[in-house]
Amino acid sequence: MKKIVLITGGQRSGKSSKAEELALQLSDNPVYLATAHIWDEEFRERVRRHQERRGPQWTNIEEEIHLSRHDLTGRVVVIDCVTLWLTNFISRTPDLNPAPVDEGNLNVDAALVAAKTEFNKFTQPNATYIFVTNEIGSGGVSDNALQRRFTDLQGWMNQYIAQNADEVILMVSGIAVRVKG
Repeated sequence: MKKIVLITGGQRSGKSSKAEELALQLSDNPVYLATAHIWDEEFRERVRRHQERRGPQWTNIEEEIHLSRHDLTGRVVVIDCVTLWLTNFISRTPDLNPAPVDEGNLNVDAALVAAKTEFNKFTQPNATYIFVTNEIGSGGVSDNALQRRFTDLQGWMNQYIAQNADEVILMVSGIAVRVKG
């Protein structure tokens, strides 16, 4: 049976820990699908801490864009995270943004269609999918046009996943608040 869970919240709200805890409740050998592109040493250290926190029972997969390349039928999988996945879509997919992405050329509509298509393809098999995402639009409005456009993309994709999810959990200061399901 297919199940989709969305865990959302602000930075350092406990989203990843909650996702991992839920996955381990559902499976002795869950999958951790990391979407991050490591761009500097500080981020590499952050990834290392995440990996260290997980034990050897985890199957780790790194995939920056094409989640559906991996057949995870029957598995419990944590996808961490949607925000970095969307960042990869807009910065590493030449057919969506042929020029380097700047304030004027982020094709939000094309990126949203591509992300929704990939999400639908990836979540087609029967599996338990636990998506981790950020609520980046909860703060003030940025004075940077690129950030505003990315915030729109993130918000619309979060809405799409939430609409398709069986459960939605909002993390607030380490506390899980059930929003749906």
